[in-house]
Amino acid sequence: MKSVADIGLPEVQAVYSGPEGELWELVMGQQVHIGGFQSSLELAEKAGIGPGMTGVDLCCCTGAGMRFLVRMRDVARMHGVDATQAVIDRGRCRCEAEGLADRIDFTLADACDTGLPGDSFDFVWGEDAWCYVVDKPRLIDEAARLLKPRGVIAFTDWIEGRPRLTDEEADRYLKFMKFPNILDLDRYGALLADLDCEVLTAEDTGRFPGYVDLYLNMLNMQLTYDALRIIGFDFELMQTLAAEMNFMRELAHAGKIAQGRFVARKKD
Repeated sequence: MKSVADIGLPEVQAVYSGPEGELWELVMGQQVHIGGFQSSLELAEKAGIGPGMTGVDLCCCTGAGMRFLVRMRDVARMHGVDATQAVIDRGRCRCEAEGLADRIDFTLADACDTGLPGDSFDFVWGEDAWCYVVDKPRLIDEAARLLKPRGVIAFTDWIEGRPRLTDEEADRYLKFMKFPNILDLDRYGALLADLDCEVLTAEDTGRFPGYVDLYLNMLNMQLTYDALRIIGFDFELMQTLAAEMNFMRELAHAGKIAQGRFVARKKD
């Protein structure tokens, strides 16, 4: 596992309370994860998520994943947990505007210690967000605690690929993204298995390189003014961000970073 010091929850809260979070939503939409709608649909299908089920989204951001599940999979009820007040406030407004507030709740809490009752949900959901969590073993443990017996953990996340990142590459990448650490497919699979979960899916989606290309093309070819507006027309900062995004594209095309997809079932 690659990691960096001095990055934790306060740094992540700063990202999603400020212009950096707004920039990510500019290029990725409300579903701030690689693959958007299609990625959510494939994850839900692989996990067997459907009508009448109840779920909890850990690190839910503004709740776009929950709105997808309620609308497109007819999930009965969703509960979102996030540690950033700004995104929860925005999420509640969006759920209200879409007429979904009666089926979606939010809790302001650490995803590793939600305070929600155990054995309560049919599934736990996450999309490209657990990379921000420092203590991933504790997060997976909390996810398993929340599940009913035979419940399902379904999530995607940004992972280390093969070949591995060098220490220098990992340091630069993690600091730019505000990730405290990064796991690979095997490590996530082992964490799930250690909690007596049956791992059904642990795979690289293969999406990362093409989507980094897409985001850079959008910023360079269409959304330059919008991005500059968000950062106060700071051209020097724009150049710095562009350099880091291009570095991330190099890593993605080299296979050193990827989007992992995981589905695991809690045993009786």
